[in-house]
Amino acid sequence: MTLLLIIYRSLRQHALSTVVTAASIALAVGLLMTVWMVRDQSQEAFLTTSKGFDAVLGARGSQLQLVLNAIFHLEASPGNLAWSDYEAIKHHPAVKAAIPIAVGDNLRGFRLVGTIPEMFTITYPEGRRFRLEPGGRSFDPSAKEAVLGSFVADKLGLKVGDTFHPFHGLVYDPKGDQHPDLYTVVGIFQPTNTPDDKVVWIPLHGLQTMTGHDPKTATDVSAVLVQLRSSFAGVMLGITYNRQGNRLTLAYPVPNIISDLFSRISWFDQVLALVAYLVAVVAAGSVLASIYNSMSARRRDLAILRALGAKRRTIFGAIVAEAALIGLIGSLGGFLFYFGLLSAVAEIIRAQTGVVLVLTKWHPILWECPVGMIALCALGGILPAFKAYRTPVAETLAPTS
Repeated sequence: MTLLLIIYRSLRQHALSTVVTAASIALAVGLLMTVWMVRDQSQEAFLTTSKGFDAVLGARGSQLQLVLNAIFHLEASPGNLAWSDYEAIKHHPAVKAAIPIAVGDNLRGFRLVGTIPEMFTITYPEGRRFRLEPGGRSFDPSAKEAVLGSFVADKLGLKVGDTFHPFHGLVYDPKGDQHPDLYTVVGIFQPTNTPDDKVVWIPLHGLQTMTGHDPKTATDVSAVLVQLRSSFAGVMLGITYNRQGNRLTLAYPVPNIISDLFSRISWFDQVLALVAYLVAVVAAGSVLASIYNSMSARRRDLAILRALGAKRRTIFGAIVAEAALIGLIGSLGGFLFYFGLLSAVAEIIRAQTGVVLVLTKWHPILWECPVGMIALCALGGILPAFKAYRTPVAETLAPTS
């Protein structure tokens, strides 16, 4: 009971410094946990999304650009493919499914993607697939109809039965060219938590022949999404298109290309982690400084406790426990900071990519970081504890002349 009383009185007596120190610890803990969770969940979400297709066939160029454009609906298309190229890979015996897409227009900033109805029958990992909200249906390939991703419908406030005119180009310009073609929304997909939620899907033929597009490219496609029957097939097709040919590029395997992207930007994660580590060290140092600087004011109190029978190890343990308790308080506050920061970052990522982070997903860092911070604070309390341990009782209590 003496140990707890010592700690309680000390924290109450130095309440302001305790709150400030705990706040810095909360910042460090929250920042560290957020960096780890955003990095791991983002990579996992992008890899999971890419597993729906094994490869992407497109114009000659960067494989990464091709994947980002065709699967994640980012970047611009490196070029077009002739319809004959799509037919050739579609009927290749090693190909399980081939889905053509065409891009080049937008609806108030959201990308229009022309495709065929078979696109919506593709099953993604974990059994995920496109599912329509009640009351909707897929588009008619020969009609001017559209099916919206859930994010698009929510942001633009569109519902089944509404109509719209597409805008030319991938970047929305309110004063730019607006196509006279009028499309009707016939369905809205349920959330998939993938970039597909940010897409306006229309018939492939409709985008190819939209008013204002070059009639010479009316049968061209931007890319072909490919599912293969085996990994060996991907290797052989890669040799055929990438090494023996000079017109087209086969991006394969897609997950490896995405992993390469994350490895290229890993330096950014490392910088954020380094900043978080520095904040943690500074927070632990503030615990040391706060308690150490209070030792002079507490010398007499400690000496009185010693005179009343408190042992040296009790005083030592009380100071270390006080530092650890400040670390515990800060770590608990760190969870509040973590959920707030992660929610903000998750919304930014969702708005930019369509990928949704799971805020409640468990990760070992959620216990490793707080435990490590508490241990670091306890370590910072050793020096002031040693100073308290060496407090001379007789000299401290002796009356001053």
